[in-house]
Amino acid sequence: MRPLEILTPLVLAIYLLHPLTGKKRPPAVGILPAFALVIIATHARVEGMRWQMTPLYAFSIATLLLSIPAFFRTAHNGTPTGQPLRVILNLSLLAVSTALPILLPVPAIPVPDGPYAVGTTIYELTDTSRRELYSGRDEARRFQIQIWYPAEAGTSAERAPWMANADIFAPAISSYLDLPGFFLDHLALVKVPAYKDAPVAPTDEGFPVILFSHGWNGFNAQNTGQALQLASHGYVVVGIQHTYGAVVTVFEDGTIARNNPSALPSGAPDDEYEAAAQKLADQWAGDMAQALDSLTPRNSDIRSPFYEKLDLDRIGVYGHSTGGGAAIQFCGTDARCMALLGQDPFMRPVSAEVQKNGVRQPSFFMFSQEWADLVDSRNNKLFDPFYARCARTYGALFIEGTAHYDFSDLPLLSPLAPQLGLKGPINGKRVTAIVNDYLLSFFDMTLKGIPTDLFDPPSPYPEVKPK
Repeated sequence: MRPLEILTPLVLAIYLLHPLTGKKRPPAVGILPAFALVIIATHARVEGMRWQMTPLYAFSIATLLLSIPAFFRTAHNGTPTGQPLRVILNLSLLAVSTALPILLPVPAIPVPDGPYAVGTTIYELTDTSRRELYSGRDEARRFQIQIWYPAEAGTSAERAPWMANADIFAPAISSYLDLPGFFLDHLALVKVPAYKDAPVAPTDEGFPVILFSHGWNGFNAQNTGQALQLASHGYVVVGIQHTYGAVVTVFEDGTIARNNPSALPSGAPDDEYEAAAQKLADQWAGDMAQALDSLTPRNSDIRSPFYEKLDLDRIGVYGHSTGGGAAIQFCGTDARCMALLGQDPFMRPVSAEVQKNGVRQPSFFMFSQEWADLVDSRNNKLFDPFYARCARTYGALFIEGTAHYDFSDLPLLSPLAPQLGLKGPINGKRVTAIVNDYLLSFFDMTLKGIPTDLFDPPSPYPEVKPK
């Protein structure tokens, strides 16, 4: 819960508990229900109202209305109000009213610990050399990228939203998670510790660039916490929104492109499924290539905010799930990739050629325990021989207690994330610390030449095991 959301029930609890003292309720306590309404009004202006707070709003109003006669009665005759059973009942109702906003909080993306402030901006790209495969229309491939980058500190006061067009994204994510459409409407209130369109920080040698590819039915901001961490340490991170593979894409002209299930046909025979998956990975690898192509003119155009700020000779790539497979496909076919990291990489989209040859770049792979434990899965049977053929690997490991979405920001949606299938039993802050350490250390080592012994076994984290 946010600060004013926490303060409201605390104020009401003080008011409701006072009768247990057996003393006359002083005016300072008697006006607390009115003060709670003032807090709610301030909360509405500053933090923004949300439907999960409705029971608490209603309880606050009811408490105020009931407090008015009690206030005047105490003022006139000085008798204490309420009995223990009534106090217990009222506190129980307050607890029930507060439970929903606790279980469905406004997610808070962690503040990164690097020396740079972080800026972010969104671009729309059209690749006329490729046709769209999944729209049902003869048109050029169109997609979006979101860039997180080191920014000049104190130059912009406008915090960026976690996701643009949250009014469209939130119902789409809810539907994917089999939740009611309104369930995640409060995601529109999430602000991240980054500044919208802030000036890029000065640099003498240019910042290395890291491409990120999301998973099937994911979105480019699903790993914002990791992007912020990397950007705060001097990287430009480009998150790619893979149209028709993402949960939804909203273009500048208002066009809405929802996920096309036929692009990755669930339940299809293995050969048909893998043919479709490899076509998808080629399209996504093409998005990565086009994203890189689009950075070259931005780096050389004096009117661009990224003018001479990018080091396009130091390119890292990472991806989650299907995006991890697409990252492998890209690095197996595009020499501009200088380092590859996969998070639960989905191998079935990777072409037979790349699987056979492995990748030449430095590579590292992280798995959830959920995926690593499926020893006989099709994914593991493809990954293991591929990994053996990779030339310069820094390991393949898994983190005990993790599930597939522990590599993303989705566990922040609720303390009930394990019950919703959004994370494993491991503490969320712990897994974030582990993943961020390996992520940053790997790219520091491969793109900046910063030495580390993190990849030397055994891991300093007891939860980390070799795959």
